[in-house]
Amino acid sequence: MKVRIKRDVNFVEYDVALQDATLLELLNTIKMQQDSSLAFSSGCRSSVCGSCAMRVNDKEVLACAYKVQEGDVIEPLRNVEVLRDLVVNMDKAFQTNKRAQTWLQTYNKEAKLTHEDEKINALQSDCILCGSCYSACPVYAVNAEFLGPFALTGVWKYVSDKREASPQEKIDTVQTNGVWDCTLCNECTLVCPQNISSKADIEKLRMKSTMAGYNDPNFTGGLSFDGGLSF
Repeated sequence: MKVRIKRDVNFVEYDVALQDATLLELLNTIKMQQDSSLAFSSGCRSSVCGSCAMRVNDKEVLACAYKVQEGDVIEPLRNVEVLRDLVVNMDKAFQTNKRAQTWLQTYNKEAKLTHEDEKINALQSDCILCGSCYSACPVYAVNAEFLGPFALTGVWKYVSDKREASPQEKIDTVQTNGVWDCTLCNECTLVCPQNISSKADIEKLRMKSTMAGYNDPNFTGGLSFDGGLSF
């Protein structure tokens, strides 16, 4: 089985005698038998830690779950610093969680959660921070300060949590480089290994933002009182 792996600016072809193997198995085989200098990240091997996220044929996958195919083209994640081969620095991506304040800020001690309340944001809690959505997002190509899919999903998780006593503060946080900068292209949802729809979460945050008095800054013209367009 022949595959091509991006190393620095070039692609290197490897021919490996494997069938029905995961990409991680193939990478380990190459490293142990053909090229010990090949660098990649892995951890749990169970699609839980997210550390083996990379791109295959222009789509983000987890190497431990993806079944490698003849002719696959393998690259590191986009929108992040490449340290070596398929290893990337996720620090900048993870900083979006800090800027978006994706944690329970003010605890409402009176809140009592029902099973239905728990279901509202249970899926968002499954995010493994693999960075696939960060890599797939086209907005980063033009706005490096964009909070991005998994950070905004994290915000929605707590905005929708009855235990958060100050959801308005979180809504305020995502108005700049946040909910209105997303193009709703849905690329993040298509590559999420946990089937989380950040697009849907961002749409819900937009609705909450509107209810809080915010408007999309891209459409500030609106209508004048005489019925004509104002600019």
